[in-house]
Amino acid sequence: MIAAISGTPAALAAKTATTTIPIVFAIGGDPVMPGLVASLNRPGGNVTGVSFYNSPVVTKRLDLARELVPDGSVIALLGNPDNPASVEESKAAEAAAAALGQPLLILNASTVGQIDDAFATCKQQQVRALITSSDPLFFSERVKLVVLMARDALPTIFSEGEQARAGGLISYGASRADAYRQAGSYVGRIVKGEKPADLPVILPTKFDVVVNLKTAKSLRINIPATVLARADEVIE
Repeated sequence: MIAAISGTPAALAAKTATTTIPIVFAIGGDPVMPGLVASLNRPGGNVTGVSFYNSPVVTKRLDLARELVPDGSVIALLGNPDNPASVEESKAAEAAAAALGQPLLILNASTVGQIDDAFATCKQQQVRALITSSDPLFFSERVKLVVLMARDALPTIFSEGEQARAGGLISYGASRADAYRQAGSYVGRIVKGEKPADLPVILPTKFDVVVNLKTAKSLRINIPATVLARADEVIE
């Protein structure tokens, strides 16, 4: 039994390694597009799992960022070019921004050092707000991202509630903890005899907005009432 819960690259590596050992993934993107499963309802083969499915909701993060800055301000998106799910989010955000006439700068980082470079570019390009894609690197380095956000007073919309609770400004996305629990449940069911091919991929049913007012006050950022009204959790 293999639990590949560190994103799409890890799940693809596990699938490449074996066609017989059962694999349960937890990823942020579409599992069909990169070939992890044949379909959501009928995965087929030895692989199934849980998707946070962040590509469709990255546009909501863009909407939140636009509410924090004046019209016409440059907004940036931080993505990981080595993660197919993150690339999906960048493309979805680009399409949404183009439709809105919103200036959007795509920044890429696949290492810790490149995160520093991305923030330096934000400063050079006078970016007024930043969106992060859902990616294991950005999740594990959430404290670093929060420190850089605070240093540059750059309003940042994260994808994970844990990032907002770590001091981030706002997050919007599905619960990673819930996805891990669901993946663990599938592991248990497979160990007891069920087959991955018979277990449909689980998608999130709820996406939460978490607002950290404590961070907003420290950055001297006024969170619009329209954003607070949509918040599922407010940290004061």
